[in-house]
Amino acid sequence: MSTINLSDFSTTFNDTVERDLYFYRALSAKDSRFDGVFFAGISTTGIYCRPVCRVKIPRASSCHFFDSAAAAEVAGFRPCLRCRPELAPYALQQNLAYAVWQRIAAGALNDAGIEALALQVGLSSRQLRRVLLQQFGVTPVELAQTQRLLFAKKLLQETHLSMAEVAYAAGFGSVRRFNALFATRYKMAPGSIRRTASEESEGLVLRLAYRPPYAWDALMAYLRGRAMPGLEAVLDHDGIYSYIRTVQLEGKTGWLQITHVPDKQQLALKVAPALSTVLMPLIAKVRQLCDLEANPVVIQSHLANDPLLAAQIDRTPGLRVPGAFDVFELAIRAVLGQQVSVAGATTVSGRLVQRFGEVTSTPFAAIGFHFPSPARLAQLSVEDIAQIGVPKSRAATIQNVARFALDGGLQRQLGLNFDEVVTQLKTVVGIGEWTAQYIALRALRYPDAFPAGDLALQKAAAVLPEVRLTEKQLHQRANAWSPWRAYAALLLWQSLSKESKDGK
Repeated sequence: MSTINLSDFSTTFNDTVERDLYFYRALSAKDSRFDGVFFAGISTTGIYCRPVCRVKIPRASSCHFFDSAAAAEVAGFRPCLRCRPELAPYALQQNLAYAVWQRIAAGALNDAGIEALALQVGLSSRQLRRVLLQQFGVTPVELAQTQRLLFAKKLLQETHLSMAEVAYAAGFGSVRRFNALFATRYKMAPGSIRRTASEESEGLVLRLAYRPPYAWDALMAYLRGRAMPGLEAVLDHDGIYSYIRTVQLEGKTGWLQITHVPDKQQLALKVAPALSTVLMPLIAKVRQLCDLEANPVVIQSHLANDPLLAAQIDRTPGLRVPGAFDVFELAIRAVLGQQVSVAGATTVSGRLVQRFGEVTSTPFAAIGFHFPSPARLAQLSVEDIAQIGVPKSRAATIQNVARFALDGGLQRQLGLNFDEVVTQLKTVVGIGEWTAQYIALRALRYPDAFPAGDLALQKAAAVLPEVRLTEKQLHQRANAWSPWRAYAALLLWQSLSKESKDGK
């Protein structure tokens, strides 16, 4: 029998026996690269675990493997209290089923029904059900129930929220329904797994896992240079970096702070208590901002075939694509970065925030404003916006983007492919190829987005330092980096370090 390569995540299996053997080897190795890729249900205990669980390895005959936590729970297994499946990073792929899963995990079915979600993704409710059954073996309702229960379990074990607060934060309509489903699915009362969480006077602290390696310092350096003053900042406490920002989400306001816990391969997210009812969508945004679903082994093994990228991978293993907490914010920041330096774009973005944003209170001196809403910017005159120090043509583009956002143009439409999304963005007057690609890369999370017109990328990809590639030449070279061209772009930008002067 041939050896199965544990680093080959694209393996296809001839039958279930071969697949189970493959996963059992990963489980036996406690291989963190497979965390979130599959879950193991143990028939002798009735519990399902992550591949990294530190319990004694069960016999292969006792193991049943599932592609999702929801499938394991529908099969009758309950989550392990030691490895905590709710901490596993998602095994998200670029397909419709996983995109729907991501929306459900963010609470899409908490306040709306399946028909509303189906309408959002461009499917009928029957098609939506079929897509999830084919991919995960569960219905939308079963998937939503699992996500709510796991999220409630997370809050019970990590926060001091009351049982009622936990139930509502996890999307349950009542504490009674929460208690009943928890007892039915997990065969225990919610209070039995409650852990004593530290009483944080300034906020709630939650843990978010990732697949190592993770280039945290590089991510912080990127965000620090582009943080909009008054809205967000990167703090440095003796070389320990954290990201802070104000939050305005679904009518709730507050703040958040993200720090790195490398020994646990996690991020610690502290949020204002006032945001407890919107934790599900908030965490989804943080996961996108910090690119927590990335699988660096898969991405780097492909990009390392290019010697230029391989050298930078060795210097910054686990480099992530910095995302955006809010698509509209990033779109405006991209417009402000057109044809100016990073520092210049940061300066004018701070003026925009502090002149037109809403004042708020936070425990951090560096942040005290919310980003102006699309409605606020759309109603301003071009002359008003231009006063922050931008040409009137760019001020008009900001207006156009605001109106585009109000019409729903910045909401990711799952029925459109990447090229269609870029084309749609370019219908906004003032948005060209570079800006559209950059928005797609960071805000809309397309891993193959690549702004080939970027001068810094053209310089970084050239063999000789005194020359740069043309846009056409860079496109041709970047073809080999697909479908991870966004990560290639970050590696190239990182290779230039502080030398890059173009607005990103």
